[in-house]
Amino acid sequence: MRNELRVALFACAYNEVDGVANTCRKLERFAQQRGLPFLSLHGGDGTYVQSAGSVIRYEFRRRQPKFRLDEKHEYDLLFWRYYPAIAEALRCFKPDLIHITGPSDVGQMGALVAHRLHIPLVASWHTNVHEYAAKRFLNVTNGAPDLARRWLAARIERLAFRAAARFYHIARTLFAPNLELVRSLEQATGKTCHLMTRGVDTEQFHPERRRRGDERFTIGYVGRLTTEKNIHFLKELERSLLERDFRDFRLLIVGQGAEEQWLRANLRQAEFTGVLEGEALARAYANMDVFAFPSRTDTFGNVVLEAMASGVPVVVTNSGGPKYIVRHGIDGFVARSGTEFVDYTAQLLRRPQELAAMRQAAREHALGASWEAVFERVYQVYGEVLAQPQAAPWAAGLWRPVKP
Repeated sequence: MRNELRVALFACAYNEVDGVANTCRKLERFAQQRGLPFLSLHGGDGTYVQSAGSVIRYEFRRRQPKFRLDEKHEYDLLFWRYYPAIAEALRCFKPDLIHITGPSDVGQMGALVAHRLHIPLVASWHTNVHEYAAKRFLNVTNGAPDLARRWLAARIERLAFRAAARFYHIARTLFAPNLELVRSLEQATGKTCHLMTRGVDTEQFHPERRRRGDERFTIGYVGRLTTEKNIHFLKELERSLLERDFRDFRLLIVGQGAEEQWLRANLRQAEFTGVLEGEALARAYANMDVFAFPSRTDTFGNVVLEAMASGVPVVVTNSGGPKYIVRHGIDGFVARSGTEFVDYTAQLLRRPQELAAMRQAAREHALGASWEAVFERVYQVYGEVLAQPQAAPWAAGLWRPVKP
């Protein structure tokens, strides 16, 4: 790793509670601990600059006109107002490379200044925005003819992916959190895409934090309570378990979002904690018996690793990134259908010995997931990018045909 390598990160999320924000904060911390010159820029509720060791962090307030993407994420339509201040910050910092994390207001700004200041650009894919768009369309058109809804949703998903791929083509090199996305982005953009997985803090998330006052089997979920997380499936899970005469269980739901009210109205045996962080979040994980993650759109699933580090086996779907984390039948299960998802959860409910073995296996698996190893590889790719010949102007990429 080149110790003098100077990186500017344009983070789509930083203060929020989600996988993108967590990854950006961990990358910043990695640079700080290694003494690597690092400039971090993101949007938020205020405008200020902070310095800590080798890291300089700028936050720029998102102001009107803006719109809400979900409960905690916003898009500032006039984020361009900060261009002079951001360009000056970059001129002073003199980055070797700019890293953007998506096509947000901040990501678009990063792409613009990289082009205007002739700074090499890399981009990481964190969110399947095309799948989110399709899921939300289906949610808001509930009640319309089903065939037409699903045809339009599929069309929206294809067009949204093509638009996102066109944006990502402007970067020299890409990162993605699972092999499926690596292959898709390479095919769609013609650019090299590197695997960038995730790590987990195995000291914070630890089985020893388990403190239970009763023996009720606890099925946990952590994440945004939004339609793209397939959160309505938790009702089906609860209903199916009750129909199979399981009674002594509860659903522990950590998070918030637009679907919270629906969940409260439709779940009979659920407890809601709201958003938890730090010690409270770690205790919540450790107090779970199984982690149920029905999302079909997550690109990785940081929460899956956090649960496993806490000694909690997981049940996930066979769509998206979480299926690459779980070792089926060893530390959790990958369900091919809703029925299988219920079957695997019920299996852990009725087989305490299998549950105990999976708890240990989950913890052992998580111990091998190191943030340091992830970011050492990222910095290695940074060096490889800088060794490449100067690429064509990024604007040319906007008009390059993107493969469907």
